[in-house]
Formats: sequence, C-alpha cells, structure tokens
Amino acid sequence: MEQAITILIYIHAFFGGVGLLTGIGSIIVKKGSSLHKKLGRVFSYAMITSSSMAMFISQMPNHKNLFLFLIGLFTIYMVLAGNRALTFKDRTKKKADFRDKSISGLMLAASVVMIVIGSIGVFQQLDGAVLYIFFGGFGAFLSLSDFWMFRTFSKKKNAWLISHLGRMNGALIASITAFLVVGTGIQSLIVWIAPTVLGTLYTTYWNITIRRPKGKSAQA
Repeated sequence: MEQAITILIYIHAFFGGVGLLTGIGSIIVKKGSSLHKKLGRVFSYAMITSSSMAMFISQMPNHKNLFLFLIGLFTIYMVLAGNRALTFKDRTKKKADFRDKSISGLMLAASVVMIVIGSIGVFQQLDGAVLYIFFGGFGAFLSLSDFWMFRTFSKKKNAWLISHLGRMNGALIASITAFLVVGTGIQSLIVWIAPTVLGTLYTTYWNITIRRPKGKSAQA
C-alpha cells in the first residue's frame, strides 16, 4: 500500500510541476494569444489532476491531512471557476447556470468549514489554525465574489475577465505555494501565506489595468 501511495505522490508532483511551468508561461506570453490559451488548457488539466490526487492521498492511511484535502478542493475550485468565467465573455449567456453556482457554492461551504475549524483551533491553540482561517476567509471572499459577478456581469463589461484572471492566478499561487513548502521543507506561516499576498497584489494590479477607462485592457 505504501509503495502505491509513493507512486501516486510522484505522479501528483509531476502534474504539479507541469501546472507550475505552464501557469508561469501563461502569464509571460501575450494574453489572449493562441499560446496563452494552449498553456492555460494544459495548466488547467495538470492542476486538476494534481489536486485530485492530493485529495485522494490525503485520505490514505498514514497520510491523512484534512488541510491538504481542503487546499486541493480550493485549487480545483479556482481552476474550474476561472474557466467557467470565460463562458460569460460573449454576453449570449444571460445568467449563471447550475454548474456555475454549484462550483462556487461548494467552495463557499468548504470555506465556512475551514473558518470554523480554524476558529476552534485558535481557541484550543492548535498548530495551523491560522492557516485554516486565512485560506477559508480567502475562499469565502472569492466564492461570494462569484455570486456577485453572476448578478452583475451583464452590466460590467470586464467582469468575466476580472473573475477569470483572479481565479486562474489563484490556482497558480497554490502551485507556487506547494512548490515552496515541499521544495524548501519549511512549514512556516510566511512560506504558506507570502505567495498568496504577492499574487493578490499582482491580480489587483491587473484588475486596476482592466478597469482603467483609457488604458489597454488585457485580453484573456
């Protein structure tokens, strides 16, 4: 059993590496180009595969880890939500459908669970409690933003683009965080949170650029 799990871990790491490289590549190349779309497609499949395997491994004997399970779910949500945002681009879509609401609703529920677990952990002074609250709060913010976008996308020209960039950048942040934590072996709070803070600043920069009336908007 342990040997099989080890093989799964290597496969998980491989797809995580593919996701990391293609995610960085999709940022470097021109937004909206054919290469950007191809890299984004590979990134999406790689991250979903890697995260799904992480969720499975985190439930195996001697490897049980609820936090990693929820982070895997978090990453899959961001990839799916980021890609679903593209369906709002051409404005022929009049409202969010069941899949849109289910993806965001599941993330919101998972975020609430993380916040509750983290709050109890803080009270009991358990290690990692702050991370549950941090990522749970971040997930709740993103999922609630999705529902706001569902209501306003027809009135706001670039709402779909802001959502797409935010979610896909979030998935890349998760990949970078995993690389730093596993690669350095450092489990400090800074290593866990720094990529999210820096990635959020980068996403905020793009959001400002997109909203700028006379500026050139990035095209996904």
